Formats: sequence, C-alpha cells, structure tokens
Amino acid sequence: MDSPLKPAPDCPFQKRYPSQLVRDDKFYMTLAYNEAIDAWKANEVPIGAIVECRGEVVGKGRNQVEFSKDPTAHAEMIAITQAASSIGDWRLNEATLYVTKEPCPMCSGAVIMSRLKRVLYAIPDPKMGGLGGAFNVNEYPGMNHTCLVESGTLHDDCMELLQSFFRLKRERNQGSI
Repeated sequence: MDSPLKPAPDCPFQKRYPSQLVRDDKFYMTLAYNEAIDAWKANEVPIGAIVECRGEVVGKGRNQVEFSKDPTAHAEMIAITQAASSIGDWRLNEATLYVTKEPCPMCSGAVIMSRLKRVLYAIPDPKMGGLGGAFNVNEYPGMNHTCLVESGTLHDDCMELLQSFFRLKRERNQGSI
C-alpha cells in the first residue's frame, strides 16, 4: 500500500516574469525555470520544460512522476506531447526544447523521435544525461535525425533550485528520524 507523500519543503524561490519583448534563450529558459518551481511546489523533482516554435510556446511541462505514478511523466515528455498536439504533427522540426536539466535517456530518445531542431538545457547530468552527460543518444551511428544541443543558459539558477530541493528534503528527513 502506498504511503502518503510528505508535503514538499517550502520553496524559497520566486517565479520570474521576463519581458515579452525579448524572446531569446534566456526568456524561454526562464519559463522552464518557472515550471520547475511549480514542480517543486507539487513535491516533484523541480525540472521544467518549454517547447518553442516560431517564437511561440507550443508545449510546457514539469515533472509529474509522483502525482501521476507514471515513470514517463517527465517534464520533457509532457512538453513534447503537448507541442505535437498543439502543432498537429509529431514532427517538431522547427521547435526548440528548453529544459532546466539535461534530458535522461528516455527523454533524449523522445527528442530524436520527435525530430526537434534544437535542445537547450541549463545543467548537465553526468550520471543520467542522454545528450552528452553520461552518453549521447544524438551521436549514435546510423541515427536518421540529430538535433543541435546547447547548454548553460540559467545554469547557476537551475543548479541552485535543484540542489536546494534535495538538500531541504534530506534535512527534513534527517530531522524526522
């Protein structure tokens, strides 16, 4: 039987409201950062994702694994699914995925399968990253599609958010023993 989840530690981070006048990488990564804050408040690992196509947000997601009890409910998967539905095509050839942490192998596979043009992630994941951290799905020989991969935008902010979440959870758990 499932035990109820403890509530999330209070989130000390505030959402940000970037200017709509400059829709650059920082703008879209800030929107992904805001999704990560919503994930934290729902007691999910704070990872957020945005899919942008031709200057418009066509998909957004945040981790929902605990809520949905679905191991595939990662921010990237939700954002990609929403983008495909919004565009009306599974091929996201003109779209960019912005995500606060490097996609895992499952999400990296979805990036390739959906034909995303570009992925920009804030922080690398040396243990489970699928686009260069632990390995690189994008460089497998014989792939029929590859995407541009970049990293670093809002690196420090996204790193602080993720590390603070786990630090506060550990502190709370140690205090309850």
